[in-house]
Amino acid sequence: MPFWHRIVIAAAVFAAVWLVERVVGWWLSRRTLPPEAMTRYRVLRRAISTAILVIGFFSALLVIPEVRAVAGGLLASSAVLALIVGFASQRTLANFVAGILIALTQPIRLGDRVSYGGVDGVIEDIGLTYTFIRTTDGSRLVVPNDKLASDTILNFSIRNRETLAEITVQLPLTCDLDAAVKALRDEVAEERDAAVAVTGLDGNATVTVRAAAPDAAAALRLESELRLRAHARLRTLGVFG
Repeated sequence: MPFWHRIVIAAAVFAAVWLVERVVGWWLSRRTLPPEAMTRYRVLRRAISTAILVIGFFSALLVIPEVRAVAGGLLASSAVLALIVGFASQRTLANFVAGILIALTQPIRLGDRVSYGGVDGVIEDIGLTYTFIRTTDGSRLVVPNDKLASDTILNFSIRNRETLAEITVQLPLTCDLDAAVKALRDEVAEERDAAVAVTGLDGNATVTVRAAAPDAAAALRLESELRLRAHARLRTLGVFG
């Protein structure tokens, strides 16, 4: 078989593998998956894609006789090099293995509300070597997977993704506090597990409003809505000018 025929075969193998991976990814992206399934899919898909590319590369080398002998010689004489690379990439391999373990055991999942190292946030992405946590101020905390797998992490939604939306309202001490609290309770009466309480009287009266939300993203939206509703109701009451 001519040399260029073998090159075409190797290229066709890579193209077929890439096409299958794209089709599977497109099909899964159209499905609504629970958080645990999506977490496994994200991590395992990347691991499998990497393995397929590596296996495909060496398979392509074996298709070409002119390269097969060279590849065999390199593999036969690479024990020392493999040992050096193994020591150099020990941390990377640990992160890779930890990413697979996180995907399978799932101490955290995509969308979980967590606290790590004193920083609160939401699990945004779990990669092969790093996990990204979106913090409350919109920045990203990037944590190596081996640290995440060995350190203690506080997960607020591992059993139940429901969380509380909470806002605080500062009211002047000269206002009718009873009327303001009653008005806010009426405003949130239709919300699930709603509560309104006076939580401070230092300079101003601090009123805390809480309501249940199905997940962290919904809680953020509900908090914004509660602020607008509280402001409108208190303006109607005459508390705010």
